Amino acid sequence: MRIHPFSALRPPPDKAAEVACVPYDVVDTHEARAIANRSPDSFMRVIRPEVDLPEGTSPYDDRVYDGAKAALDGLRQRGTLEREAAPCFYVYTQHATIGARQVRQTGLVACCHIDDYLADKIKKHENTHRDKEDDRTRHVLTLAANAGPVFLTYRRVESVATLVQQALAHPPLFDFVADDGVRHIVHRVEETEPLRAAFEQVDVAYVADGHHRTASAARAGARLRQENPAHTGDEEYNWFLAVLFAADELHILPYHRIVTDLHGLSDDAFLQALQAVGRLEAVDTPEPAGPGCFGVYLAGQWWHLTIDSSPSSPDDVVASLDYVILYERVLAPVLGVGDIRADRRVDFVGGIRGTNELERRVDAGQAKVAFAMQSTTMAQLMAVADAGEIMPPKSTWFEPKLRSGLLIHTLDHD
Repeated sequence: MRIHPFSALRPPPDKAAEVACVPYDVVDTHEARAIANRSPDSFMRVIRPEVDLPEGTSPYDDRVYDGAKAALDGLRQRGTLEREAAPCFYVYTQHATIGARQVRQTGLVACCHIDDYLADKIKKHENTHRDKEDDRTRHVLTLAANAGPVFLTYRRVESVATLVQQALAHPPLFDFVADDGVRHIVHRVEETEPLRAAFEQVDVAYVADGHHRTASAARAGARLRQENPAHTGDEEYNWFLAVLFAADELHILPYHRIVTDLHGLSDDAFLQALQAVGRLEAVDTPEPAGPGCFGVYLAGQWWHLTIDSSPSSPDDVVASLDYVILYERVLAPVLGVGDIRADRRVDFVGGIRGTNELERRVDAGQAKVAFAMQSTTMAQLMAVADAGEIMPPKSTWFEPKLRSGLLIHTLDHD
């Protein structure tokens, strides 16, 4: 795989904590507005510019994109973002507490080539929505920049791991603890050739998080190629911003499901229907015991539903996923769920919010039943992508999240 150093736009070290924010797609408008209000220099104004527009403004309104450009220009004019003197790579480490675990992940910040994505050397495991692609493509083109990095993963290569580790011996460029308690440390790598050459040993990468950002970066680059009669292939728009992690660095959390009603069934009739599907037992611990096991929360009680998870075809990497098993054996036939992407009776709760959030929503009457899921594994994600297949929506939740606004890749050289 090709990687490329870049002259980042970045905040001065003493401004990094004020500027950096969570990705655009993990918060709703209300949450984004609250984050932006904490600091006039919050990068949330660049990636979710509707926070400074009247409530109810369409996210596709022309003023949204104009606002993003104005916010980025304002940060540059105020000196809150400055240009790196020379092209660099960066090593990005995060420390976080997830439940009772202390986790650490370290990745390489670099630019990847849009042709590697188009040639499926950067593999995806989710479908994208055209309207969201259109939005992020317009965002990239309006800013002439990749405002947030794509989260990629790859199978560990020891020569890359050694060089990444060596970078940690030098003083960091950034080192701060964000509002959510996650520590972010960034080291600059000025000697770029060894990492660039070592990364050629990586055959393929996988989109862990950021399918829409990846697709949109490729679309934006392709459009700029078409519009440039003097295109040479050396332009920055041929590359997009990414953070690349060895797969064994990452932590996947489950993406739980809630359903608003029982499709006309009483509580007892629903439980009887589950007993016909698999083994059902009342439990005190909501977390699934293993593959094919689902936590079910109904009327103040947790149950474990265990379903035979053996696919009819051992080569069917999608059929063995718990998310598929739950849909095909419970959500569709018992609860009458149609297209899970569109059925408004279904909602998704990211694992970072925990099973307590499932209990809260059911107890508050916001849902009738909740399903606690087992995490997808990195091996499953890669197997699905390698097979050219697609996972069900909301099958992975990676934590901790990368911060936007620390390192920005511009598509020009100004």
